Amino acid sequence: MDLLNTLVDKGLRRETPSREEALAVLATSDDDLLDVVAAAGKVRRHWFGRRVKLNYLVNLKSGLCPEDCSYCSQRLGSKAEILKYTWLKPDQASKAAAAGLAGGAKRVCLVASGRGPTDRDVDRVSDTIKAIKEQNEGVEVCACLGLLSDGQAERLREAGADAYNHNLNTSEGTYGEITTTHTYADRVDTVRKAHAAGLSACSGLIAGMGESDEDLVDVVFSLRELDPDSVPVNFLIPFEGTPLGKEWNLTPQRCLRILAMVRFACPDVEVRIAGGREVHLRTLQPLALHLANSIFLGDYLTSEGQAGRADLEMIADAGFEVEGTGEVTLPEHRAGGCGGHTGGCGSHEDGEGCGSHQGGGVCGSVPEGAGSCADTAGESVRAADGPRPDLVAVRRRGAGTDLAPNA
Repeated sequence: MDLLNTLVDKGLRRETPSREEALAVLATSDDDLLDVVAAAGKVRRHWFGRRVKLNYLVNLKSGLCPEDCSYCSQRLGSKAEILKYTWLKPDQASKAAAAGLAGGAKRVCLVASGRGPTDRDVDRVSDTIKAIKEQNEGVEVCACLGLLSDGQAERLREAGADAYNHNLNTSEGTYGEITTTHTYADRVDTVRKAHAAGLSACSGLIAGMGESDEDLVDVVFSLRELDPDSVPVNFLIPFEGTPLGKEWNLTPQRCLRILAMVRFACPDVEVRIAGGREVHLRTLQPLALHLANSIFLGDYLTSEGQAGRADLEMIADAGFEVEGTGEVTLPEHRAGGCGGHTGGCGSHEDGEGCGSHQGGGVCGSVPEGAGSCADTAGESVRAADGPRPDLVAVRRRGAGTDLAPNA
């Protein structure tokens, strides 16, 4: 396919595709899907080899957010039955982070719900960053605290933060339909503040909120202009009790096309599969590793993810390897920027969510009460083309609980 050959050539030269080319990727047929994955995979391997970076989320403060982001289980007015708790103490957060690091993660992403941090909050997070770094040599830490005020990014940098995450989420033209309590421009300003402070900027999107192909291309091209080191791609988790709780617009094939488009548009950037991969990619998750070079390990902010051990097995079985702590994530020409850090972060409270390793359509992992695999196989296949609320499980373990985390 001439389109794919052109996109591979551009990707190897770090040349941005045209809008028409990006839209054409999203419009490819299922018959051409493997060709699309193979082409984008060449670009991924050129810049990142077969390495997969593992990241681990710690939810420092869950729920009770005053913002009205329609996709978020922690939003104002959310009826999702998620965990709610105030700030973890530094030692609690460090203990939670240690579980992910022991599982193979090289970066810890510290997330807190809310519009943005107060100066006291920045002090809290700074103490947590120092505690994690004192106890774990070589760990990377990313903060994700919402909208930043002047001087806060610099203070986080001084405390030892390597990166800051704040997602654009959707196109500027449709942002007001998703959130009314802050603006798209507010988000852009925070990403720029992180960049200016010498933090590795991380900013991405959420797919599956009812957006058009044009919206997806708009937000990815806007991200390209901001030039973050990392672009997390979240797939909406339709939490019951949120305004978008009935939005099930994605198929595994659609998710792969979106990831391929992001890779072609951002060839030398860390592309991370963030919230929602288990829910929407399902058994095609291994194919997505040919497009993205980074994932989260274990659970997410308010929802459960695939078992950490299953993540590691998936990476190995697909012919990839976990990136070591001594390896630099980004290509040499990028790694020297943003203070010399090695990549971005992941999902803010808004890009949150993931699926459950329960009920993934695999024998031995059917949800309690669902019957045997033989009894439900036909039903599971039919349900795969429609809503799958059985794959959305609220997190009940790890940070904010007395139960061991999944890592």
